[in-house]
Order: sequence, then structure tokens, then C-alpha cells
Amino acid sequence: MGPFAVGVVLGTWRSSQDPAAVPWLEIRNLAIRAEEIGFDTVWTPDELLGRLVKDGPRYGFWDAIAIPAALAASTTRIGIGTWVMSALHRNPGISAKAAETIDEISGGRFILGLGAGHAGTGAHAFGLPEDHVYERFEEALEIIAPLLRAGRADLSGTYHVARDLEQLPLGPRPGAIPLMLAAHGERGYRHAARLADIWSCYATGDSPVEDLTARVPALEAACLDLGRDPATIGRSAGLMVAPLATGPYESVYGAAVTGPAASIADTFRSIRDGGFTRLEFMFEPQTMAALDAMGRVLELIG
Repeated sequence: MGPFAVGVVLGTWRSSQDPAAVPWLEIRNLAIRAEEIGFDTVWTPDELLGRLVKDGPRYGFWDAIAIPAALAASTTRIGIGTWVMSALHRNPGISAKAAETIDEISGGRFILGLGAGHAGTGAHAFGLPEDHVYERFEEALEIIAPLLRAGRADLSGTYHVARDLEQLPLGPRPGAIPLMLAAHGERGYRHAARLADIWSCYATGDSPVEDLTARVPALEAACLDLGRDPATIGRSAGLMVAPLATGPYESVYGAAVTGPAASIADTFRSIRDGGFTRLEFMFEPQTMAALDAMGRVLELIG
């Protein structure tokens, strides 16, 4: 599967308790610095408006199509990805067209990270569907995957329709834009095994290595059941890191990995040795100093 890839997730949100927007220039400069350091990919989330924790402040996000497109135009080498695009937020044919467009802007550096999304206050506020979220995702896959791979889709589903839909124009990698699926549970593992170039999961427990690696056997079993060699699918692990923290650090996404660079590098290597081919990290605080500290971790991974 190639060398272990390490990617940087750049937050594009601000809470209602801190209404100043994350400036575009700050996001751009962090992406350019990530490229200079040597990280493999820079990622941006796809959320609209909502609470990250129950009864917490509301968060708003910059658009997840415009920001990666702008990052694609602002960088030259680093991969650009969505972490992950919500199938609930957009028409699937338009999502595939956006992926092709960003791949064109980037010169063939885009990775389409895709997930079901979730209904909530954001979906309600924007008038998006709030029911059968996963079933809508499953139908969206039957449009997005054929458009990306064969350049055409035709589906008359319960939730989505594509009528002899052609992917036109095509970017620099017709049929070859990597598809990364954030898919969990028995159904999700089978979708990933059937359609994905990369499967993605995120650490939710206090012990990220054990939490992540425990999921790999189920993915591999799904691959074998469908006749796919498990070695042909990439595995992406996501987690939060607080490289400047001097003790335990609790973020809105749960406990962060902390400690000196060597300790964080050990955690990353353990995840790699547990069966993952890439790792995507969010980091707090989202500052140049914290990103530079993660550059030292990258050096130590080797």
C-alpha cells in the first residue's frame, strides 16, 4: 500500500462564544506550512452549523467545497481532501462534479473523503432531510462512485435520481480520483470493501491505538467476504493531538494525544503497525507553533 501517509486536518469553524471567523489567510498559511514541512495531505471538514457537544455553543463552518478548492489553488504538492464531505448536504451528482473540479484545480491531488453526514440542528436550519440519513448515503454512493469511476451514472432511487448523467468535463485523472469512505458498522464496512480506495475511521475513546486497531479485523472480513484482497484498501485513522499541552488535554472531540514529540510519534507508529496506511490528525491549538511541533513528530516517524 506504499509508505505511511500523515495528513493535517485544518479546522474551519468558530463557536458562537467566539464569533470571529477563522480567517481564510490563516487557513491558507497553515496549509502552505504543512506542505513545506512535508505532510502528505491537508484536509478540511464538512459541517454547516451545530453543536459539537450537547448543550454547548453553536459552531459555524466555512463551506467544504470552496475552502479545499482555494487550498488546491494555493499549494503545489500536498494532497487536498475533504474530511469528510457529507452526502446529506448535497446532490450526489453535484458532489461528484465538485470532486472532479477540485482535482482539476489541484492538478490531480484531490481525495474525496465522503460520509453519510448527520441530521441535527444544522440540517434542520438549512431545510435538509432529517430522515433515512444512511439510506440516502447508500443511494448517493450508487451515483457518486460510477461518476468517478466510469464517468456516467443512471439511478432512479427513493431519495436520489441520476438520468443518464455524464461526468463532463473530466479532470486530469478520469476514473482515478481516490474515494475515501467514512463507513462503520457491518453495512459500512461492506460499502468500503466494495467501493472505497481508502476506509476512514476516527478515534473516539481514551486509548486511540486500541480503539482504532480493534476495527481493522471487521473491515478485512468484509473485504474477504466480497472477494477483495484486504491489502488493496487503504486504512485511514483520525485523531486529535495537542502537541503543546503539558498534561492531559480534553478537546470538544474527546481526549487528545499529548506528550513530547517522541511520545506522539510512538503513538502514530503504533497505529501504523496496527494495520493503518495513513493517519489524519486535528490539532489544538490551531496555530503555526503547534503545527511546527507536529513537524518534529513527522521527522521522528521516519
